Amino acid sequence: MANFLVVTVIADDKPGIVEQLSATIARHGGNWLESRMAHMAGKFAGILRIDIAAEAAAALISDLSALKGAGIQVSAEQGSDVEQAPSMDLTLSLVGNDRPGIVKEVSQALARHGVNVLELTTDCGSAEMSAVPLFRAEAVLRVAQDFDTLQLAEALEDISNDLMVEIRLD
Repeated sequence: MANFLVVTVIADDKPGIVEQLSATIARHGGNWLESRMAHMAGKFAGILRIDIAAEAAAALISDLSALKGAGIQVSAEQGSDVEQAPSMDLTLSLVGNDRPGIVKEVSQALARHGVNVLELTTDCGSAEMSAVPLFRAEAVLRVAQDFDTLQLAEALEDISNDLMVEIRLD
């Protein structure tokens, strides 16, 4: 059975953060498997999954925590590769004029229908040929194999009318 760590990172953005993380992981024989990292509001933020021998995990976590002295906040949690029930993935796309509450309304509808959000990417920028702030979201969702997508589509349709956004579910 594989031994995974899920690591979150936040620091003032500057060169060398990824190098410090990767060197620390490599020193303990860890394998950097996947990550999502970004610059946001002057900060570097990321999440990554590491495969590490069980006997090396505690020492790696300790050394990652010591990066706080270099201004890098790191948190590590034990992960797993547990098999789940048969499922299918859906894609949700949303676009509309920005306003507070869009993510809250959509996420509440997803939770009510027992939908798991695997990935969520959001962005707010100017609409083409205008300065109106436009909110965009893309999500990968996971549902049970026998899930009623029509019922979810109807709930999202109701929300899109209320929020004046376009929501597409594939």
